[in-house]
Amino acid sequence: MRSQLITPEGMERLKDELNHLWSVERKETTKKVAWAASLGDRSENADYHYNKKRLREIDKRLLYLRKCIDNFKVIDYHPNQEGKVNFGAWVEIENTQRKLKKRLRIVGYEELIGNKDYISMDSPMAQALLHKTVGEEVIVETKIGKIHWRINAIEYDKSK
Repeated sequence: MRSQLITPEGMERLKDELNHLWSVERKETTKKVAWAASLGDRSENADYHYNKKRLREIDKRLLYLRKCIDNFKVIDYHPNQEGKVNFGAWVEIENTQRKLKKRLRIVGYEELIGNKDYISMDSPMAQALLHKTVGEEVIVETKIGKIHWRINAIEYDKSK
């Protein structure tokens, strides 16, 4: 089961998307449907069928966003998080064997889209990192085997 957690920034993006879909996209699409319907025969009216489909997609996404906004728990930064990897942390990790360095942020699954440096807190990597401190090593089990990572830095966005 997925965690129902979200950062304050993630919640703000969901609310912005909901507002845009409701106040802009849905209004425009509804006008297009009404215009296409006014042309008469709808059976072969591509504009009518396309915009009706688009309206259903918008309504489905609106329903989903409202559910997320109602059910997700916003996790704000707290000074007690300092020094340990917790939800919302930016973590710099390194694998010396493979000469890899990564900087990742642990977030909720809904925040992953469009953010290549974000990982879900439910992922094996995040689960291995949670509650660890700088200097600790973690082992992440993958399909290709166990990978060792060392935590180099932990940061939090304290501005929110």
